[in-house]
Amino acid sequence: MSKVKIGLVQMSCTADKAANLRKAMDKIREAAAEGAQIVCLQELFTSLYFCDVEDYENFKLAEAIPGPSTEALGKLAAELNVVVIASLFEKRAQGLYHNTTAVLDADGSYLGKYRKMHIPDDPAYYEKFYFTPGDLGYKIFRTKYANIGVLICWDQWYPEAARITALMGAEILFYPTAIGWATSQDEATNTEQYNAWQTIQRSHAVANGVHVVSVNRVGLEQDGAMKFWGGSFVANPFGSLLYKATHDAEETKVVEIDTTATDRYRTHWPFMRDRRIDSYQPITKRYIDEG
Repeated sequence: MSKVKIGLVQMSCTADKAANLRKAMDKIREAAAEGAQIVCLQELFTSLYFCDVEDYENFKLAEAIPGPSTEALGKLAAELNVVVIASLFEKRAQGLYHNTTAVLDADGSYLGKYRKMHIPDDPAYYEKFYFTPGDLGYKIFRTKYANIGVLICWDQWYPEAARITALMGAEILFYPTAIGWATSQDEATNTEQYNAWQTIQRSHAVANGVHVVSVNRVGLEQDGAMKFWGGSFVANPFGSLLYKATHDAEETKVVEIDTTATDRYRTHWPFMRDRRIDSYQPITKRYIDEG
């Protein structure tokens, strides 16, 4: 299909995992009622963003994938004839956990999962305590409506991840995300950080000639110390914004995109054609020095 309606669910979360899942499912229904064919949920939507602390109790939030959440979402996907992109905390085995996104096709079938490759470790984002880096590589999912690529949050900052996923045939890049501002921070810094976050992802759209969809959570967490900044958006293959959410409110938005635009952008601005793949070997080094 060339024209695809994308649903973005930007929402706040609570400590009640079951309630968060029900809320997300209600919002998927809202998006489907507005014509959405592919619905993307934010990163780790079934819980608060628990990586603000290193607490062993939080491992109890994890589940198998496929598992209870994907089963419930798969039934909903089949009922509504929509594709669902669901970011979950995966328990792979005892003591082995991943930050993982599952994809359910429009018939409810489980298409597979992508495990987050780049894992941050920053104040209030202690993800290395919880998540083993992904070992499935970069992936695309051939859904009923489009071939999609899924990356997760910290992956957003890496052009290599976007490039490889696009080269695999992704028509749309999706980024489920959880990122926010410390409420003690000044407004100028807030603006600069959000602009950097949005700009790097829009650059992936331009460099690869594909639409980019980024879905972030919203609301105060961590006893009011963290404000997740929302600002979910859709960018076309030239980086132009087709939609941008607010920083303060929950939103369920449906945006129609035309995947055939990729061919027009890639032929008029042929960045893909002009790649010098014979010269890129040094990119596999940690740092290029005499050593």
